[in-house]
Amino acid sequence: MLNLERLRTLDALARHGSVSGAAEALHVTTSAVSQQMGKLEREVDQQLLAKNGRGIRLTDAGRLLAEHAARILSQVELAQSDLEAHRGQVVGELRLSAFPTAARGLFPTALAALRARHPALRVRSSELEPEKGIAGVVRGDLDLAVVLDWYNKPMPLPDGLVKAPLLDDPADVALPAGHRLAGRAEVDLGEFAEDEWITWGEGEFCHEWLMFTLRSRGIEPIVGHRAAETHTQLNLVAAGLGVCIAPLLGRHPVPEGVLMVPLKQRVRRHVYVVWRADADRRPSIRAAVQALRGAAEAIA
Repeated sequence: MLNLERLRTLDALARHGSVSGAAEALHVTTSAVSQQMGKLEREVDQQLLAKNGRGIRLTDAGRLLAEHAARILSQVELAQSDLEAHRGQVVGELRLSAFPTAARGLFPTALAALRARHPALRVRSSELEPEKGIAGVVRGDLDLAVVLDWYNKPMPLPDGLVKAPLLDDPADVALPAGHRLAGRAEVDLGEFAEDEWITWGEGEFCHEWLMFTLRSRGIEPIVGHRAAETHTQLNLVAAGLGVCIAPLLGRHPVPEGVLMVPLKQRVRRHVYVVWRADADRRPSIRAAVQALRGAAEAIA
């Protein structure tokens, strides 16, 4: 009889490509992963892993069993979802992620509401950028992820995911109090062709959106500083080091010396929550979506 936890370890190895990656995803030590794989190899009496330089790779037998493991684990999740739905109780463990401003702006209210309404539900949350959150849901490392896209640049979603909208998040331009446009009621992006931008990290979805949007307006962006956190960006603006796009969600309190000026283009982010379709019937999923929507309604 194949052991489910050992199959889960093999599945994690296949998805992450390394012992350390599998250990991190499973929240165990690397030695625990190696021990489980050793037991699984003895169980099936075949070699499943082989050395590959300093790392490891799956053998043909390993890949074959990993494919079966993925299907078996998916069926187990479906069975768990059906049982949870049949029981109709919000129990067990729920793993969520959100991009930083949503984690700050939505999670405190939503997770407190979940704890109050469903004390038997254990919630684990983390901050992850949208792409990583989506990947975590696809892999099964997360149950839900709060993600975003922009009004003019949608975020592609893999097949097999369900999404629910939470809110449309308006964004302004954050200016130093002494900026030449600080007294305006609204501004146009074209007026910032000579300004330095404070933006997100290279390769992050929001940074790529800003580059795409400015270039579509005929502006080659001058990037002066990068910071993942909105509050760090705003403090750099307060120091007079540039301007930044500042969505409403999670930006308060605004530092002294920073002015928010609306854009004529009415820039907005679409914030939503995603989960796997095969977990759609779980009462805990529905309860979390309800709590997140309640937190979003308090902001909108």
